[in-house]
Amino acid sequence: MAHNRRDFVKKMAAAGSAFSLNSLFNVTHAADFAAANQRVQHLSPLEVAADETYWSTIQQGYTASSSSIIILNNGGVSPSPLVVQQAVERYNQMVNQGPSYYMWRILDQGREPVREKLALLAGTLPDEIAINRNATEALNTVIYGLDLAKGDEVIGTLQDYPNIIQAYRQRAQREGIVYKQLSFKFPIEDDEQIVREYEKAITPRTKIIHVTHVINWVGQIMPVQKICQMAKKHGIEVVVDGAHSFGLLDFKIPELGCDYFGTSLHKFLSAPVGTGMLWIKKEKISKIWPLLCNSQPKSDDIRKFETLGTRSFPIEQGIGEAINFHNAIGGKRKEERVRFLKNYWAEKVLKFPGVKLSTSLKPQFSCGICGVSIDGMTPGEVEGKLMAKYKINTSPTVWENISCVRVTPHVYTTLAELDKLVKSIGEIAAEKKKA
Repeated sequence: MAHNRRDFVKKMAAAGSAFSLNSLFNVTHAADFAAANQRVQHLSPLEVAADETYWSTIQQGYTASSSSIIILNNGGVSPSPLVVQQAVERYNQMVNQGPSYYMWRILDQGREPVREKLALLAGTLPDEIAINRNATEALNTVIYGLDLAKGDEVIGTLQDYPNIIQAYRQRAQREGIVYKQLSFKFPIEDDEQIVREYEKAITPRTKIIHVTHVINWVGQIMPVQKICQMAKKHGIEVVVDGAHSFGLLDFKIPELGCDYFGTSLHKFLSAPVGTGMLWIKKEKISKIWPLLCNSQPKSDDIRKFETLGTRSFPIEQGIGEAINFHNAIGGKRKEERVRFLKNYWAEKVLKFPGVKLSTSLKPQFSCGICGVSIDGMTPGEVEGKLMAKYKINTSPTVWENISCVRVTPHVYTTLAELDKLVKSIGEIAAEKKKA
């Protein structure tokens, strides 16, 4: 038994970290991805988006591709590629050989390489990146960490994510800050209209503007950079919810011009469920109080936001393999492919009587998320039929002035699956018209 245990540990160690030459991704996919990339290297990302041979290589890396359910709710959470799943399982097995040793002395040392790779992906300094569990935790850290006084104003929207809305409302109830919410009727194909609405709401007491980069419900891409430029002219800081943009849209965080940015990594980056990231501009770190206690709460060390205690080290380490998978595709190729998939089905369903979209199909205003509705049916009814009869997983949305079914493909989604979605929506709309 002792001999078997030693062999197991040696095998785990030999497997290497996510960023070593013998990482799971390198062993499993590197050669195939390199060959696929070589074949399309002369094509633009937009041209590669429609190359089904290329994307079949990517699809093979996901176990979700063989699921009996068609998963079109990646806006909620995305399945991880197999190598990410295997990494988490491998590290979990390692930990359970001796938790206090392997967690604190081995895997805890692996956070810094992950931080460095996330920073490289985000275009930031490693010392501006904190690793946490999701966008809610990242953004709540900022929302509750800001020194806001009674009467100070925050501008957000009714279409922001509910957990974020509730955080600001709780500060308003408890401390007397003023939380003002704009309301937008999407889709909007005019950036300046959006910027003007934020600017009109500014008063001398406005301290923070909160912007959702990609609106969770319908996929509207907000003009974050333009809003940040406007806010800076008024001396106002900007908090960005990037839950649905990071790992999908091809951008670097500093390009946005914001001060704070939070995201979930288990959406379009396809990292393990329960992984997130917080970015704070270096000179702003010291003034943000940690959400969880730290011995030096006013430190300028980004790690003060990671004082979680015992956590899932295997899940954290799985982020590394997700980054490998993402980088092997390329950010711009990935963005164009997911947008191609969205437009592929969305343009087709518009031919059906009674079917409407809540999302622009122009590339500057949307990417992967699209809302669809059928006249005379609630989102719950449409979603229920898609799941019960066709085994298509989507998300019904009824929030403020938004009422639709959210459909979100990902890189593992096939055209055949989207053809089935189109056929299903056509049949449901036709049945409703006859009723």
